[in-house]
This record gives sequence, C-alpha cells and structure tokens, in this order.
Amino acid sequence: MTPPELTERQAFMILNDLPNIGPISLNRLLEEFGGDPRDILTSDKRRLESVRGVGPETSAALLNWRTHFDLVREEERLAQAGATFITTRDEGYPKLLKEIHDPPIGLYRKGGYLFNQPCIAVVGSRRTTLYGQSVAKKLGADLARLGFCVVSGLARGIDTAAHEGALSVGGKTAAVLGCGIDIVYPPENLELYRRITETGAVLSEFPFGRKADKQTFPMRNRVVAGMCEATVVVESDVSGGAMITARFAGEQGRLIYAVPGRIDQPSSAGCHQLIRDGATLFTSVDDILNELNYLDGLRPQAITTEGQLGLLEQLMPQLDAKERRVIAAFSGGGLLGIDALTAATGLGSAEVSAALMGLELKKLVSKRADGTFEARSSV
Repeated sequence: MTPPELTERQAFMILNDLPNIGPISLNRLLEEFGGDPRDILTSDKRRLESVRGVGPETSAALLNWRTHFDLVREEERLAQAGATFITTRDEGYPKLLKEIHDPPIGLYRKGGYLFNQPCIAVVGSRRTTLYGQSVAKKLGADLARLGFCVVSGLARGIDTAAHEGALSVGGKTAAVLGCGIDIVYPPENLELYRRITETGAVLSEFPFGRKADKQTFPMRNRVVAGMCEATVVVESDVSGGAMITARFAGEQGRLIYAVPGRIDQPSSAGCHQLIRDGATLFTSVDDILNELNYLDGLRPQAITTEGQLGLLEQLMPQLDAKERRVIAAFSGGGLLGIDALTAATGLGSAEVSAALMGLELKKLVSKRADGTFEARSSV
C-alpha cells in the first residue's frame, strides 16, 4: 500500500502509533501540513525537519513508517475486537479533549457512546479504604443519575468503585486505559470492562498489544483530566497517580475537588495536600453543581432508565404527607420560593420550610443562590 492510497483515517492511525513522536510534535506537523496526515507521510526529509521539534530520529520514523507499523494487522485487530479508531474530526472524540495543548490525534474506542454529556473524572488510589470505595461508588452513582458521564481509569480501588457506581443506576461511564485496548488491566476487571463497553466506552491512545508502563499511565491521566469538566480525587497518597491527574486538570484550567479523610490515613494525605494547595473540598455533588453552574439548558439531563426507579420513586415511601405536598408542587419544573410553595400547598411557611429541609437532605430539591428552590429529580 503506497501513501497516496491511504485513507485519512489510516494515515492518522499510522502517525498516532509511531514510536518516539509525541502528541505535541504530531499536532505541530499536522498544522504545518494543512491538517492532512497523508501529506506528512509523503513528504521528504528536508521538509519534515523544517518543522520545529522534528529532528532526524522523528523524520526517519515518518519516512520508514512501514518498518514500525503493520497497518493491515492493526486493521484486522480492530475488526476482531469490535473497536474503532477515531480522530479529532470524528463525532465520538471528546470535545473538551481537543482543547488541551497536547491532545491525542486519535483514540482507539470500544463501545458506542459518543460523549454527548458533560464528563466528570473520579480518580484515586488502588490501595483504598472501605470509606474511599463507598464514597467513590456513591459519587459515581450520583453524578450518573444527574446526567454526567463518569470517567476513570479502570484500575483497582477508587476507579473500579466509580465505574460500578455509575453502572448501578444505568448511567454512562467511560474508562481510559494506560495500555492497548485489547489488554484488560487489572485482569479481574474483565467483566467490568465488558459492562462499560455495552453502554459507555473504553478508550486508549495506544496501539494493540502496548503494555502499561511508567510512560503510558501519565499519558492516560492527561486524557482523563482533559476530557472532563472537573476531576474529583477521592483517595490518594502524595505521590499517587491521581495526583498527576489532578495536576493535569489544573494545568488545563479544569476544576479540581478533593475528598477529605482521616489525618492519620496515608491514603488521604494527597487529598489534604490538594486542599491546602487550593483544590475545592468535596462534600457532595452539590459542590460540583454549584461551581459548574449548569443553567439555562446547559445542565445535563438526568437519566431515566426503563425498569430503573428514579430517585423520587425510591424515596417516596420515606416522605411524610407535607413533604409529598411540597414535592408535588414542583411537578411543572418551575423555580419556587417559600411564598409560592405556601400558596400551592396550603401549608404554613414554617411547615413548608421544614418540608424543604427534609427534601434537601434527601437530595430531592436544592436551594439556589437567589433563595428559590428547584427539584433535583423528575417529579
């Protein structure tokens, strides 16, 4: 196969998988060559090395790409795995990821999710506590229930709990791997990997067969942070991989949250350091909603899964008569104050306030900055 016969996607795949050429150099080459990856592969040594950052080693890899990359074998592997290779020009490429200074020019993807919902990263230690696992699982469920896609790395511990939390409520979750998409690591997460691909997506910028190492994990972490509006670190020691993800999030101008823990627990030391350094202390999903401020139709649509009881249906048996009257007043989807709720329910203002407090604690309504209330779940 000669370069002129290559499709644009094939050329992107070749460039993405060549050794020792980083995303920054690849994006610079694409910019210099007008965005067509095929022109890069058909160029000569002198033209290639005229691009800033491209030296003899890089130009040699580009000119002799056939010795490094077996395109036919890679496409066969894609077909066998039921995976696809997407570029920054494809619909399924996460939009926010395009904005970072070194986005992957392509991603291997398994699963049909197209990332049309805002993403939040939930990351943390592999050596976690029961407290950390419970927080991550609840956080994953709460975020997914509100319509966010929960992004993590499929690792043991916090990552696994976050993915499982999102799946438990029928929500969307995506796993970004630090290895080839054909490698499930850790192996005990094979079933979780399969469940994610059924309704969400598994992503990797690495070719088939690439094993995880000290280089691939930080590259994976920049993708996790880059595709998300915010990153929540649940548990991490001061040198954990989650701290790298948080650093990338900060460099990319994204929001960073950290879950506090016990002061004598090493797995919380990283979170405490992040809070000291300016990360937002995380107590509930309200912290994220308040800061992201998704208003005027920008807030993601809460999920409604057939056969899955919504939050209101789950909690309805726990509501007293006054709470039921108040929550029913929100059925039209409006923003209501105390006076409006008093008129709508026939209850006194003190009774309405007490009912609202109970509904807030149950996460069924939330108070806005202007003093009005809104329902947090379809009623």
